[in-house]
Amino acid sequence: MEALTEKQRQMVSWVAISTTLALLLVPCPVSCERQCNFPAIFNFGDSNSDTGAISAAFEQAPPPNGITFFHNPAGRFSDGRLVIDFIALELTLQPPDPPSDLRTQPGLRVVIVPYRWMFSLNSSLVSNQDPNSFANKNLLPKEEYFSEALYTFDIGQNDLTAGLKLNLTTEQVKAYIPDVLGQFSNVIKNVYGEGGRSFWIHNTGPLGCLPYTLDRYPVSAAQIDEFGCAKPFNEMAQYFNSKLKKTVEQLRIELPKAAIVYVDVYTAKYTLITHAQKYGFDKGVIACCGHGGKYNFNNGARCGASKMVNGKKVVIAKSCKDPSVRILWDGIHYTEAANNWVFQQIANGSFSDPPMSLTRVCHGNASIPYH
Repeated sequence: MEALTEKQRQMVSWVAISTTLALLLVPCPVSCERQCNFPAIFNFGDSNSDTGAISAAFEQAPPPNGITFFHNPAGRFSDGRLVIDFIALELTLQPPDPPSDLRTQPGLRVVIVPYRWMFSLNSSLVSNQDPNSFANKNLLPKEEYFSEALYTFDIGQNDLTAGLKLNLTTEQVKAYIPDVLGQFSNVIKNVYGEGGRSFWIHNTGPLGCLPYTLDRYPVSAAQIDEFGCAKPFNEMAQYFNSKLKKTVEQLRIELPKAAIVYVDVYTAKYTLITHAQKYGFDKGVIACCGHGGKYNFNNGARCGASKMVNGKKVVIAKSCKDPSVRILWDGIHYTEAANNWVFQQIANGSFSDPPMSLTRVCHGNASIPYH
């Protein structure tokens, strides 16, 4: 039989993967696998991926938050952009502007809203023409976005520290993790039921390397690793991540048409913190913006905190001189430079299971061609 030309081989591959009735699929080279075209991102996460919801609902993140990129507070607990911002840029979407009011938030290309609002936006709220209502039709995502969007999740940190705040031991925190992940699984299934098909799920970072944890929940010297991180809290985070990965694996079985990518952000962040100088950074577990203490962190005077001096407000929790060489911004969150570094590591799929780049998430584990 005469050998096929390269063009013929590519045509055979295209026909095979485009036909769901094909009995024999000819693998398509990575180079010809199409990139995903996401019209929007819907993010579920804590303050590591919050671009303004907390500020809009409660109180604006104060200066010096935002100084590096936005030059003013921008709803983010960082000196600049977050990983979610870089994800949006990679997918050529417009990153969210800091909202001045929650009523403007759903109109953003990257939508970060409480889950209970998600799928009601294009139904009951659309018919409400009251100009003072939460949203109006012109601000809402298009209906088709809900099935075509990328759903990102950045969870775990708050779920674990919630237990620590209640003075639970790490073993007691581990005991309630299955319940947390059961709720998480239900959220994924509900999104899937509404048409969501592409999921990019971050695990939680090294909790034991955060000044917030190190200062507030001290451990013995023997429990601190060579890089200054608390081993019990990192082990707790790793336990959460192992259970999260198993949850994702089960979801792939239950939701066969979904593309679900698990991203090991923990390893990326821990690598950066523990090899800071190798990657051009300094002081792995010391906060850039803070006030006093071993880790430049004071829970009673967090980044931007001020006090009255002779009748004048004076900021006492200031930024370090150069945030671009620091990893941890305020003892809880990361600097823009660190967020960008982490994004660069995870975007190409090196830390993903399956090993899928961000721009090809929609192909994921789906057993039939993605639609």
